Amino acid sequence: MLSAEFILTLIGFLAGIAFCVFASHRAGKPYDDMKPKRLPWHLIMVLAAFFAVIMLVHMINIFGYETGPENSLLGRR
Repeated sequence: MLSAEFILTLIGFLAGIAFCVFASHRAGKPYDDMKPKRLPWHLIMVLAAFFAVIMLVHMINIFGYETGPENSLLGRR
């Protein structure tokens, strides 16, 4: 049974991936010297990918797996 929290997290994850792909497409377009660049698409792509990874970790936590430094293989130092 899917909870509302999981559905919202999944929507956020998919939106982050979609925005990352869109920003990658925009960053790869040829540069036109006559038009100034208004948005830093490479930075936006990295931020969208980071958001998607955070949503993925949140989905893993919703399923009951515990993440964090205290549960890593090397343990907390």
